Amino acid sequence: MQSKIVDIVQASIDTKQKVVNDKELLKTIEAVTSLIITAFKNGNKVLFCGNGGSAADAQHLSAEFSGRFYQDRKPLPSEALHCNTSYLTAVANDYGYDKVYSRVVEGVGHSGDVLVGLSTSGNSQNITNALQTAKELGMITVGFTGEGGGKMKDLCDHLINVPSNDTPRIQEVHITVGHIICQLVEEGMFD
Repeated sequence: MQSKIVDIVQASIDTKQKVVNDKELLKTIEAVTSLIITAFKNGNKVLFCGNGGSAADAQHLSAEFSGRFYQDRKPLPSEALHCNTSYLTAVANDYGYDKVYSRVVEGVGHSGDVLVGLSTSGNSQNITNALQTAKELGMITVGFTGEGGGKMKDLCDHLINVPSNDTPRIQEVHITVGHIICQLVEEGMFD
């Protein structure tokens, strides 16, 4: 069993090493960090959406902005869009699950806000619908996906497509990259 544990940890390390070696992906992470800093400085907000484990990551990263990361500082306006279960279940029941994120984006999103959609496949219909709505509103769209980017690739101003097709490894890198962005945004806003 220990050799299997080592293999899994090594697979995670290998995926992260691919990120380190991907200069274009590093430029994208840097660009996303800068645009989030600009959005916050301009009084805009950052919204997150995802399903399952990606919803958990969305909530986690949003909390790093609205709560704190390393520093005791003012909260930054950020929200994970799935946290209102009454809204989520009502819209899923009345309009369908594919509309749960696009309707809330339409209701609270404004030009200059940032929408971050997380989907390891890049093909989640409720996420692609939300990204399309965000683009129509003049929001900045960011996608966290796996290797190919899926349908999200064409809907994102910036795509952080982790070089892997293995869902757990993709999600591990999503949270690592998300933490990097949160740390650099916090430093950019408050140092």
